[in-house]
This record gives sequence, structure tokens and C-alpha cells, in this order.
Amino acid sequence: MCADTNTKAFETYESEVRSYCRNFPTVFKRAKGSLQWDENGREYIDFFCGSGALNFGHNNPYIKEKLIRYLEDDGVMHSLDMYTVPKRELIEFFEEKIIRARGYDYKVQFVGPTGTNAVEAALKLARKVTGRQNVFALMGAFHGMTLGSLSLTTDADSRKGAGVPLQYVTHIPAPYMFPGLDAADYMERLLTDDHSGVEKPAAVVLETTQADGGIYVLPEDYLRRVREICTKHGILMVVDDVQVGCGRTGGFFSFERAGIVPDIVTMSKSIGGYGLPFAVVLLRPELDLWKPGEHNGTFRGCQLSLVASKAGLEFFLDAKVEEGVRERSPIIGKFMEEVIRPIDSRIETRGIGMLWGIDFGAFGGETAKAVLDEAFRNGLIVERVGRGNAVIKVMPELLVPIETLEKGLQILANAVKTVLSAQ
Repeated sequence: MCADTNTKAFETYESEVRSYCRNFPTVFKRAKGSLQWDENGREYIDFFCGSGALNFGHNNPYIKEKLIRYLEDDGVMHSLDMYTVPKRELIEFFEEKIIRARGYDYKVQFVGPTGTNAVEAALKLARKVTGRQNVFALMGAFHGMTLGSLSLTTDADSRKGAGVPLQYVTHIPAPYMFPGLDAADYMERLLTDDHSGVEKPAAVVLETTQADGGIYVLPEDYLRRVREICTKHGILMVVDDVQVGCGRTGGFFSFERAGIVPDIVTMSKSIGGYGLPFAVVLLRPELDLWKPGEHNGTFRGCQLSLVASKAGLEFFLDAKVEEGVRERSPIIGKFMEEVIRPIDSRIETRGIGMLWGIDFGAFGGETAKAVLDEAFRNGLIVERVGRGNAVIKVMPELLVPIETLEKGLQILANAVKTVLSAQ
């Protein structure tokens, strides 16, 4: 931390629950695209990206112009779930240009403005539709920090914070966990064996790529098997696209690569377009059994988020973001294979699209923390995730300039070399 960085107000008056700031001990003031600057004028390359909330970069100029115009026109700012022009325009664009253009048939439910609220709504709806209480989730999952979402999440420290039993969820192995185990067959056996002791679930909830679980890309054949099992047994398939949707892993929806159609999809983070709080649930029309107001939220009608979301969807299509991801992803993959992995044979790397991980599990979480700190000292922001927080997550802006991408990757490689050479 620079000697002239003033963090006294935070350290004196802000709750001890603060977390990310402890890894990045400076005070940020300005941001643009893939870069941030602190109040001392120091520049940082951002490979954290608001934990997935800023897929289109900081202060995206296209989206910003739409927001400024709306503010200058004195547009409605708050409306609960009443009808407004921004809401109509977003629904029409989302349905016609994204959802139906990709061959899906979903209704849109507006929920509270966070990903965990979208997951809570999906859980309530799945239980309401099926009349069943139990839910299947995968080991390694992260779905949010409110009680329903937390019951799906497997991180031990997060679960301890609940303070009450987390019930009605059966956690089953993710496909990467046991090489000799067919995880889909395991799921099927739980459902068909009358001595499994497991109640048939209302839903199977999963991320197609586990992000905070350590960057594990679930195989396409596994995802198709899960879809088949859910259909066979009358179970709803819920895909959590809060972090890995909106182009992060390739297509707009993360499940497109597997050719499957989930029953329910949860979205937040970058669906807000500009880093604004926003979340939606997409559901098959026949599942829409909600009674009016049965799930609600005061800020489900935040108009700036609606404006920014539509602009973000427009930008996604106009800027050909999917093509940009296809161009940049191999650059990261090649760098991981040819530069990062040769540093030490115990390092593992994996990823998809613009979401990659460097696994220091063989060394421990403290090594990953040291790499994060060294990278930050040299102007790069990255996050730690996974078991023991031993995985460095690489998550740049989707259209990060190639030169900036390569510079950030080199800072990261140098940090790995520096830390490991000192051990």
C-alpha cells in the first residue's frame, strides 16, 4: 500500500465483512475499458472484471451514452414492476434478438437485482411446480450467499456463515472429481435405486462451468446426459448463468455449446450491461405458475439497469462479442500451455472462453495469494477461487485489447516465476 493511500474511513467504520479490498490495498478512482486507476494515478489491468459483472468493460461508451441520455430526459427511475418504456424495450429486444433468435422459448421474470435472488426464485418455482422439496447440486458449486442459494453452495466457510442448518439439497460429485466415476450414472443410480436413501429432487441446479469452484468446465456429454436424466424423471434442469453467461464462455448462454435447453436459467452480473445491479430468471412458459406478487423485490424495476441491459445486449450483437471471444480465448489458452505450465510441472491450468484458472493446489492457497499480491504490485488485478483458494482466476473484459491482454498475462507469468523461485 502506498504511504499516501488513505483507507482509514474503511478500516475504522466499515464492517469486518469486507473481503476483496483486503487483496487490493489501494483506493480506486477511475476506470475505463480494461483499466483502472487509483487515486494516486497508478494504472492497473483488470482481469477481475467485477467478478463477471463487467463483461463489456468499465464505462463502456455505447452503454454510457444511453444512460446519460435517459437521465437527461428525466426518465422514470423506479417503478417496482409497473409497465415502463425501458422495460418494454428490453423485453422485446431480449426475446426477439437473443432468446428466440437462438431457438429458445423462455418467459422473462424480473427479480431482485442480485444473482442470488434469481437463484432463490428458481428454487421456489421448481418446488412449486413439482411439489417436491429436495434439490440436486454439484460439489464445487457456488450459487449465492442467501439461505436458499447457500444451501446449494458447497464452500465450507460460506456455509458456516448461515448460522442455521442448510437443508433440502443433495450434493453429488461433479464430473471432474473422481476419474473412475461416471457422475451422470451416479445421478441416475440415486434416482432409480430404491435403497439410495435420496429423495427425488424438484431440480438439478448447476453451472456449466464452475467458476468460484475453481474453473472447471463441465463436459458437453455430461451436460447432455443430465438433460436426458432430468427429462426422463420429470426433474427441472436449472442452469446458473449468473457468472458464466453473457458471452463469458463463448455463446451468449453458457449451455449453447452442449446443445441443451434448460428449463430455467438464472442471470445477473453482466446482464446489467454496465455493472449495474440486475437479475432475471428465464423459464419455460408452461412453468409460469406464479401467483401475482408471489416472488417480488422493490428494485426489480430499476430503470437504469433496464436501459443498460438493453444497451449491453445491443453492444453484444453489434460489436460481435462472440467473435471477439473466439479470437482471444486461444491466446489465453496458448499462453497457459506454453508459458505458465512450463514454469512448474505441478501447476494446472484450465478454462474456456474468457474464463481461465491457474491451479496452485499442489502448493496451497498461500502460494496463490502470493502470486495475486505480486501481480497486484505490478499492476494486475486477479482473484483467487476454488478449493483452499488455490486457483488464480483470469477473467478479462471480453473485448480486451490484444496488447493489454498479452501485457496482463505476462505480468501474471512473471508473478508466478517470482513467487515460485522464492520457495
